[in-house]
Amino acid sequence: MIAFDLQCSRGHTFEGWFEDGRSFEAQRDQGLVACPFCDDTAISKLPSMFAIKSSGAPVPQARQRPASEAEMAALGRQIVQYVEKNFDDVGTDFAKEALKIHYGAEEPRNIRGVSTQEEEKTLEKEGIKFFKFPVPATAKHDN
Repeated sequence: MIAFDLQCSRGHTFEGWFEDGRSFEAQRDQGLVACPFCDDTAISKLPSMFAIKSSGAPVPQARQRPASEAEMAALGRQIVQYVEKNFDDVGTDFAKEALKIHYGAEEPRNIRGVSTQEEEKTLEKEGIKFFKFPVPATAKHDN
């Protein structure tokens, strides 16, 4: 995987991860790469910053400005949209489906849903890794 610094035609900068340079170009040409702030698909690569550390001098770190509230909201929407598009919603059967996948009764796939604290304890005991994050109520209405 490789990370590229990207910029849309409106000047927003962001980072994207791709298999390689050709993968980025193919996805960009198909309109699959979009700015997380304004959804612009006219995307170009920026020169990446890098440094070579000499034996005694510390490497200065690039200063980044803190993300604005609007940028954080845009990132949150992008994450929610990605999960909705790429994970099967199994609803309240999350723990049951995760166990089936873990033990090979179902084909591996990305799933999302809800679980109780008791079900989460069971998943942890079984060695099943999962990630919890809150979905903003407004995300359900942004589509």
